Amino acid sequence: MDVPGPVSRRAAAAAAATMLLRTARVPRECWFLPTALLCAYGFFASLRPSEPFLTPYLLGSDKNLTGRVFNEIYPVWTYSYLVLLFPVFLATDYLRYKPVILLQGLSLIVTWFMLLYAQGLLAIQFLEFFYGIATATEIAYYSYIYSVVDLGMYQKVTSYCRSATLVGFTVGSVLGQILVSVVCWHLYSLNVISLTCVSVAFAVAWFLPMPQKSLFFHHVTSSCQGVNGIKVQNGDIATDTLTCNHLPGWEDIESKIPLNSEQPPVEEPEEPRTDRLRVLKILWNDFLICYSSRPLLCWSVWWALSTCGYFQVINYAQGLWEKVMPSRHATIYNGAVEAVSTLLGAIAVFAVGYIKISWSTWGEMTLSLCSLLIAAAVYVMDIVGNIWACYASYVVFRIIYMVLITIATFQIAANLSMERYALVFGVNTFIALALQTLLTVVVVDASCLGLEISTQFLIYASYFALIAVIFLVSGIVSVIKKCQKPEDPEASSEVTTS
Repeated sequence: MDVPGPVSRRAAAAAAATMLLRTARVPRECWFLPTALLCAYGFFASLRPSEPFLTPYLLGSDKNLTGRVFNEIYPVWTYSYLVLLFPVFLATDYLRYKPVILLQGLSLIVTWFMLLYAQGLLAIQFLEFFYGIATATEIAYYSYIYSVVDLGMYQKVTSYCRSATLVGFTVGSVLGQILVSVVCWHLYSLNVISLTCVSVAFAVAWFLPMPQKSLFFHHVTSSCQGVNGIKVQNGDIATDTLTCNHLPGWEDIESKIPLNSEQPPVEEPEEPRTDRLRVLKILWNDFLICYSSRPLLCWSVWWALSTCGYFQVINYAQGLWEKVMPSRHATIYNGAVEAVSTLLGAIAVFAVGYIKISWSTWGEMTLSLCSLLIAAAVYVMDIVGNIWACYASYVVFRIIYMVLITIATFQIAANLSMERYALVFGVNTFIALALQTLLTVVVVDASCLGLEISTQFLIYASYFALIAVIFLVSGIVSVIKKCQKPEDPEASSEVTTS
């Protein structure tokens, strides 16, 4: 990997930053309206008070799907999400975000409309398919803002958009819990509120301005390219464009140097077909370049493996709680638990910004230890028959994962240009979904083993324990190699992050 020295890197980065400030085509004063509209959309789209109570609703008298929810209905979401992820990734960029955001809003409306009125197994399976569309199209929400604001505003607008979705989810969870526990509303009424909120979000999305450029197919070179392919954002990091649980990282201008200075040349396409082929070729070349880096490969492997297990746990946690304490026999606190875990996770992620550690040396050992703690939390959820112990273990599980995924986000993005970390995060998510699909087919799906919920969680705990062992071995090897090799103080200071 050939990269410039520290002095030349600073000079090149400063020159690139100056050029970007002069050539940016979107004035800073234009950021407020699209950001406000997108935040409003994200808030109302996430304000779904019925979501923490979805499993009790499907198992209750309204749908009466006892015994079929976990093994025949929920797996449909996993399969549809996997199949749709890559086509939606390309369509989002090609259609320039807004049409895909509208598709997400429409899919959410269809999902909650069917939750209210659809009956029977097949209808609810179609509902899960539409929810898979809504989940896959989240990429448009998280990447839209980068196409309509100045590069210097990336960190600010990203934090606003992320905060809007977190606040919406938290408010929805608290509202649902209050309406169920205090006002004693029926779960059907919560779905009415959720349908109303996602309908408001869909209406707001129509007022979003249509972007004139996108990341790959409608690339504007002068406003996105620096010197020799260096991506500079006035010292700020733009977060990834694919997943929903990451906050902005912290880095300096130097960290935007790509993994390889040999960037594929950007040429104006002669025709649409040539443009599409060129984009696919660039994506493939960048894929090979990115994953040839061992540190990036290490963090990406943990990302994919852990996200697979995380999806499985949060998808079926309500089913485990329902078994420990059936909602028809006692008051449940699913909404409160989701809200508390989200808030504490956000606080923990904020605290990560003040941690100083050489991740190049101790990163894998940290991943091993935290994966072991996650395995313990999932195991406690499974074997302890007390609902409050289950709730507490779930909160610990989510907090640890949110902290680690934030660190992984920063470590992966630190040395990648924006196009490349969008690609890497997309590939990592796709691999996670592929693994989750395999796990679902073998463990959950009724056509295969179709195991009961407690046995599933025992397997998930063993899965995270296996991840801990893998990274423990890899971390020991890395530490031994690091101790045998003289350390460069200047290089060490660059990989130590806060």
